[in-house]
Amino acid sequence: MHLRYTLGFGLFLPFTLLAQDDLDKRLKDLQSQYDLIQKEEAALLSPIEQAKLAILRRDLKAVGLPALQAGDVLIEHAGHSLVYDEKNEVPKWTAHIASTELITGNLARIDTFLMDEKVTTGSSTVEDYWNSGFDRGHMVPSADMRWSLEALTATYLYSNVAPQRPEFNRGSWGELEDWVRRTVRYGNERVFVVTGPVLPDGLPKMANPGHKNEVSIPELFYKVVADLDGDDKKAIAFVMKNGVNDYPTISYAVPVDSVEKLTGLDFFPALDDATEARIEAQRDPQAWYHTGDPFFGEVEPLKAPLPKGMFNTVQAKYHVGNTATICGTVVSTRRTAKANAIYLNLDRVHPNQAFYATVWDSNGPNFHYDPEVFLMNKKVCITGKVTLYDDIPRISVNNENGILLWDEIVK
Repeated sequence: MHLRYTLGFGLFLPFTLLAQDDLDKRLKDLQSQYDLIQKEEAALLSPIEQAKLAILRRDLKAVGLPALQAGDVLIEHAGHSLVYDEKNEVPKWTAHIASTELITGNLARIDTFLMDEKVTTGSSTVEDYWNSGFDRGHMVPSADMRWSLEALTATYLYSNVAPQRPEFNRGSWGELEDWVRRTVRYGNERVFVVTGPVLPDGLPKMANPGHKNEVSIPELFYKVVADLDGDDKKAIAFVMKNGVNDYPTISYAVPVDSVEKLTGLDFFPALDDATEARIEAQRDPQAWYHTGDPFFGEVEPLKAPLPKGMFNTVQAKYHVGNTATICGTVVSTRRTAKANAIYLNLDRVHPNQAFYATVWDSNGPNFHYDPEVFLMNKKVCITGKVTLYDDIPRISVNNENGILLWDEIVK
């Protein structure tokens, strides 16, 4: 034991002294090696980014662009392509791939809008939007390109914007853009996106003082989303008015072919006819949700007007302070020990619920069933006084007579 200890100490002591003598040099050598690795890594970042962008442009051009029409001029930027509509001074359409790089992209907004020099007829300008009362609404979202400065910068060109009312651009339009990014983030798969305004004849023009171009004010905008990788291709589209859209994003979902009829565009001409016809007829928002998405499990509110003076969950906020009947689907339930209550969330899951009902523990004996279990996934109509808590409308239910099954009401 003594010999082993002496030997170990003897070996350890010289090493310690040696390390102390060479500590400064050793740190300097390690730092030099690290700096060299960082320089080599930095030298590769730009070529890697350019290769990724080149692949996206290749794939977008191969299958993701709408068919060009007479007079169309295709303009290609680092992360997206577009056709500019000179008559309306807005993009006719834009196309890009929302790639999985957006999951980790963290570049800051630029907010420096510039004319697009690739538009030979001249794009709109800052004077066209200044003091107009309209936002410069991105067609290709800047947040989709926060992983590449070159691609991000291109989204701030005036060829990529159209006049959007502030309540639209900062509300439902932004929610739609976030919906697309969530499909990429939680599905860990890229999607092809075509976006643009609906441009019929006779649209009003912005008339702010100092404007240089006659920029049309679209009444509707669309976004077409497609998963074109692999065999299980799918697509969905959305159409929203340029104003307040009260309903959740999925309520504005439509088949792609309906947008084709609305715009006269042919979105995926590179696909074989059978695949194109199949995916352009789809309208299934649920197919785009993935585990982990905080909105996973949400369903569309019942379409208004409802029978017998009933209201859906979107309309509930207009009846605060009054007794009303609110109808929707119970998509999640939870029992809390702290509040000693059962919460029934309609149409949207906690914590993003749009409306909920509360059954306090003291009222539990007034139910011949367990509301937490029995009502899950059922369409119901809940009657009571609508109140607000944390800006969310709710009804406290005293007994089972306050909750009726939708199927029994409409049969």
